[in-house]
Amino acid sequence: MIEIGKYNELRVLSKTEAGLNLTDGDKLVVLPYQYVPKGLEIGDNVNVFVYIQKDGRLTGTTQKAYAEVGDFAFLKVVSDGDDGIFMDLGIDKDVYVPTKEQKRPMQKGYKYVVYLYLDENNDRLLASSKLYDFVEEEDFDFEEGDEVSLLITEETDLGFNAIINNTYIGLLYHNEVFDNIQIGEQRKGWIKKIRVEGKIDLTLQPSGYGHILDSKEMMLAELKKSGGVIELGDKSSPDEIYHRFQISKSAFKKTIGSLYKERLIVLSDDSIRLLTDEDAE
Repeated sequence: MIEIGKYNELRVLSKTEAGLNLTDGDKLVVLPYQYVPKGLEIGDNVNVFVYIQKDGRLTGTTQKAYAEVGDFAFLKVVSDGDDGIFMDLGIDKDVYVPTKEQKRPMQKGYKYVVYLYLDENNDRLLASSKLYDFVEEEDFDFEEGDEVSLLITEETDLGFNAIINNTYIGLLYHNEVFDNIQIGEQRKGWIKKIRVEGKIDLTLQPSGYGHILDSKEMMLAELKKSGGVIELGDKSSPDEIYHRFQISKSAFKKTIGSLYKERLIVLSDDSIRLLTDEDAE
């Protein structure tokens, strides 16, 4: 079965004036000659993105689309249309966003996170910036502490909303962000908390003992490179700590606390120092 708005592995059936006829054994898709890979012959298989032309014809392309139906993606508005706008999908076919599917008015030249879907009436490729209409709100396939992929969608008063694993939506609070973060950016993140009401809190830092072990090794290596002293301590700001180690202040305190208990470092409010033989005496 051919999936419109997605990549399909199809067989070359025949040649026409317009291009190659491709098939899944049932329907035909035209692949224009400008998109035919060199050396492709009748009987060969080819992977193409399939969409519908205005006249209803199924058309394929070997161009690389930025996203497929069912994906959330960060796309640019390239032109205005009747009661909507068009966004660049990376192929010759732009994706249409009806005005009614725009959370806020979308302007030419700007980029927005949208969800790609098919018009249920005619299988036309559409997109929407009303993301909450397309995310799952239950049956999460992860647990607290799991690593996930994030697509940053918008900034709010509380922090940044992000699409999780192309399926769910969660919140990255401002106090969990220690560097410059951009809308449309893809990040690695972790599930911090799944609330009773189904809301998901996110973090850009892994948690748990395994992370502390990694941070301890990194901290000791940095201390040795710095001559045994680093001018950061318990009273240092979260920004200073993240700039140096790319970890949160909470993770920093857990790490140096563990090293201190093992009698590997000496602590002060503004610095950490490797323990020497003289200190041990």
